[in-house]
Amino acid sequence: MNIELNDHNKKEYPPMHTAEHILNQTMVRMFGCPRSRNTHIERKKSKCDYFLSHTPSEEQVQAIENKVNEVINQNLQVTEGFVHIKDAADLVDLSKLPDDVSEMLRIIRVGDYDVCACIGSHVENTSEIGTFKITTHNFENGRWRVRFKLNELSED
Repeated sequence: MNIELNDHNKKEYPPMHTAEHILNQTMVRMFGCPRSRNTHIERKKSKCDYFLSHTPSEEQVQAIENKVNEVINQNLQVTEGFVHIKDAADLVDLSKLPDDVSEMLRIIRVGDYDVCACIGSHVENTSEIGTFKITTHNFENGRWRVRFKLNELSED
């Protein structure tokens, strides 16, 4: 089968991009909010914005960081599959997809923890990510912006 996907204009750093998937799912589970609507993923540092009713407490921020690292440390396989868009609504949030989205969606799974439509680059296993660290965060007008980095694994 020949699958045609939308072009992708970014070359994300796979460990950081996969960590963003885990952070998104952690936020959905902990706060019941949607996945980040505004992200900026870079190798050295990244940021995501979440729409929340209140700023997370310092204890909650630490719990987010701890949960993301717990998931990373489970050494989960990161896999891709393909689903027709008509069959994807029960599987993933389709609201962020572009108007000209292809009929086939690439679905990325981080073990049993996260599933979403994505055309970016990812690691094959969460053991390749390193340690997730929230560096700063702020809350303004219902938007919580979190900045984070990875303490990468050494290549011994």
